[in-house]
Amino acid sequence: MTTHDHLRAARLDDVPRMEALIAEAGIALSAGYYTPEQAQAVTRHVFGVDTQLIEDGTYFIIERDGEAVACGGWSKRATLFGADRTKTGPDRLLDPAHEAGRIRAFFVAPSAARQGLGRMLMEHCQRAAAAQGYLTLELAATMPGVPLYLASGFEVVEPFEITLPGSVSVPLARMRKPIG
Repeated sequence: MTTHDHLRAARLDDVPRMEALIAEAGIALSAGYYTPEQAQAVTRHVFGVDTQLIEDGTYFIIERDGEAVACGGWSKRATLFGADRTKTGPDRLLDPAHEAGRIRAFFVAPSAARQGLGRMLMEHCQRAAAAQGYLTLELAATMPGVPLYLASGFEVVEPFEITLPGSVSVPLARMRKPIG
């Protein structure tokens, strides 16, 4: 993190910049983890902004010298992953006493990768979720995200695959971490 990195709550007018960042990161940072076909499919059909998180005040953007270099958040909603276009109905609130909060949609610009921005977002989200009474966090990790989440104390509880249009299978991992 440089002194010019600024983390703030994302706004709806940030969505176009974040969508561009997500599309770039989804392809570039998947190299070595996914085939080009898998990276294209997951970026096109799954990755993106869930505006419910922005409305809830739980999605964040990091700007460096005015440029969006990272975004990510946590959620008190049942949806585990996916953008607005993947939603099928109301997204119910979780019960923090009995259900895990969600870590959602972490993306870092390829030009800013491995500079501590993912960790900065993770620490911010963990503190915010704990302040709301959550004792555990859960996420669905893409293979490029697994190293960050392991370094942040998450454990893989279940590897799984999703099948996307064109019969493209993409491996993911359900991960959990106690925070309370």
